[in-house]
Amino acid sequence: MGRLDGQVALITGGEGSVGRATARAMVREGCRVVLAGIAPDGLAACRAEFGDDVAAVLRTDVTDAASVRAAVRATIARFGRLDIVFSNAGVAGVIAPVAEYPDDEFDRVLAVHVRGSFLTCKYSLPTLPDGGRIIINSSVVGLTSDPGISAYATAKHALVGLMRTLAKEVASRAIRVNTIHPGPIDNDFQHAIEVAATGAPADRAAQVFDEMIPLRRHATPDEIAAAVLFLAGPDSAFMTGATLVVDGGMSA
Repeated sequence: MGRLDGQVALITGGEGSVGRATARAMVREGCRVVLAGIAPDGLAACRAEFGDDVAAVLRTDVTDAASVRAAVRATIARFGRLDIVFSNAGVAGVIAPVAEYPDDEFDRVLAVHVRGSFLTCKYSLPTLPDGGRIIINSSVVGLTSDPGISAYATAKHALVGLMRTLAKEVASRAIRVNTIHPGPIDNDFQHAIEVAATGAPADRAAQVFDEMIPLRRHATPDEIAAAVLFLAGPDSAFMTGATLVVDGGMSA
């Protein structure tokens, strides 16, 4: 028997590498998944990879309340229940000092991460059963920071506040709420950040970041998915309000 047999998960940012890796891990454990996102090519790839019996793919803008409500309703309509929420949608923003950071870009980054996670949690909660689980994808820079990433780091820190508040609000229903804090991941999202941060070609930029990580390498999407699966499954039954760090020692 799988650790998530008969359960249903909603994954925002589902078309990205971490979302898809998490969906694979959950499906292997008997879960059915709804992958919600906005990138057409990524959503098409999800449709091609996952069969209709275990997954559904939805276009969802997490900054729009009506779109999020529709995704939750579609999940219930398709699979009859919702047990696990992985709030994973995100954007990086530009890299610039605070004094030069574009106002509209700051607003955009916070809208996707903070408003998006807030709406995802808000509209999922009425449908979650007692014992449901919410996992919010923060970042190593939700616990630390670096120059030039004021929007991204502010958003990722804010998710910890949202998680801690919600964890206490729903504890009486045994709903567990935690954040996960990945370090650099070997995917296109991270490599674009590294090129922007260093001004170096992608391979050299990745080496620069490897040198900042005590384990001297990037995480794979599957390694992050394994940590999400842990928070979604029974092995973490006494964890709520926690910040699970999966960063190769970067924040130590």
